[in-house]
Amino acid sequence: MTTKYNIAVAMSGGVDSSVTAALLKEQGHEVTGITLLLTNESRPIMTSDGKQTSAVDDARHVCDILGISHHVVDLREKFQSDVVQPFLRQYAAGLTPNPCVLCNRHIKFGAFREVAAQLGCRHVATGHYARIITDEAGHHRLSRAVDIKKDQSYMLYQLTQEALDTIHLPLGDYTKPQVRELAEKFALPVAQKKESQEICFIPDDDYHAFIKAHNPGCLKPGEIIHENGQVLGHHEGVSLYTIGQRKGLGIAYSEPLFVKALDVKNRRVIVGGADSVFSKDLTAENINWITDTPPTAPMKVMAKIRYGHLGSPATVVLLPENRASVVFDSPVRAVTPGQSVVFYDGDIVLGGGIIC
Repeated sequence: MTTKYNIAVAMSGGVDSSVTAALLKEQGHEVTGITLLLTNESRPIMTSDGKQTSAVDDARHVCDILGISHHVVDLREKFQSDVVQPFLRQYAAGLTPNPCVLCNRHIKFGAFREVAAQLGCRHVATGHYARIITDEAGHHRLSRAVDIKKDQSYMLYQLTQEALDTIHLPLGDYTKPQVRELAEKFALPVAQKKESQEICFIPDDDYHAFIKAHNPGCLKPGEIIHENGQVLGHHEGVSLYTIGQRKGLGIAYSEPLFVKALDVKNRRVIVGGADSVFSKDLTAENINWITDTPPTAPMKVMAKIRYGHLGSPATVVLLPENRASVVFDSPVRAVTPGQSVVFYDGDIVLGGGIIC
């Protein structure tokens, strides 16, 4: 007999979280919907019939249809301090952070779990595409989703055994088209709602405009320099560039050029040819091992250096102070400080850290 839980579902107003709530209720769990106010989730959305709605309105409507309670919790201040401000500080330092990793750690599986507990829900659920596999001994493994195109396990590598014990990710067993079919089956009005592909707090996915508006002090003009030392042009701020970038450099040269390195101290953007942005190794910090058993010897893994990276064979060696050396079998393109490197054994996420 399947154990029934009181489960709080993070309800964003989208199809994924709505189907998550519907599936858990169908399984017999006591489900509570919670919408977190972070930044612009409650901004008006124009529907196909010309009416205005919002994420909060859509989540509340779905909860009404499912017959479950709905709560709205304001976490905007915490989101600013734990996600947005670190994002801005890291860009100012010449890094390229992934705010979704921070949000999952501090908000969706941090503050949200605390809010859920206050409402009597020890267990929580989200619409992430990933799977949690639990063996007979109660040990949990985080795995890729069935739908590889939607898989979000990379974003969840900072989860722990303690957290995985009370987290539910029911969408990991479905493809996106199947999720939309389920939404139709449950008669949810968000079944065909368009999903956002952008970072939630950056309007129109315009990083440059966001940095200029919220941290203009970090933007100091400087030189764009070829790796051979030749000055090719000037820039408005190192923070507006990222490793591997080709477009938007505003310089002419005899061959395509890419950003190779960012020298914040000297306000220089260093560029080179296509071969110059390949690296054989990297060092990562703040390592988290989901398995709770860090390797004592060099370990072969598949390492993903960004969300869209397919992964490359590599060897991980632990270093002092919770750091690790990652040596790739073959050079990889655009290793970017600030991004996460995540270690896989097949479909299983072993852990990961921040590229430094």
